[in-house]
Amino acid sequence: QVQLVESGGGLVQAGGSLRLSCAASGRTFSSYPMGWFRQAPGKEREFVAGITRGGGSTYYADSVKGRFTISRDNAKNTMYLQMNSLKPEVTAVYYCAADRTNKVVPTTTPSSYDYWGQGTQVTVSS
Repeated sequence: QVQLVESGGGLVQAGGSLRLSCAASGRTFSSYPMGWFRQAPGKEREFVAGITRGGGSTYYADSVKGRFTISRDNAKNTMYLQMNSLKPEVTAVYYCAADRTNKVVPTTTPSSYDYWGQGTQVTVSS
């Protein structure tokens, strides 16, 4: 069992930056491919970024490539999402998720993930 807790969300002006953190409990954090997802009001939850167990490979939705960076520190049981050049359209609740299977590549499908955090609100004003 893994518990995930996101932090770092908030209100920021367009063009600004935020860094989200996802702190995990348990000793098996490094065993899980991880992902960041977001859900805006009235929309489905969508993939933002994913990272392999060791952090050596990362994957991004086309809409955030070049502006968002996912990373993890397995020694600290923490994953991060650095978000730069923020736009109002990225306003959503952001969730981190862990996949307990032995996939090498993190998937983009929310239903493939077994553990979820409670979410953190990111609001970008124009």
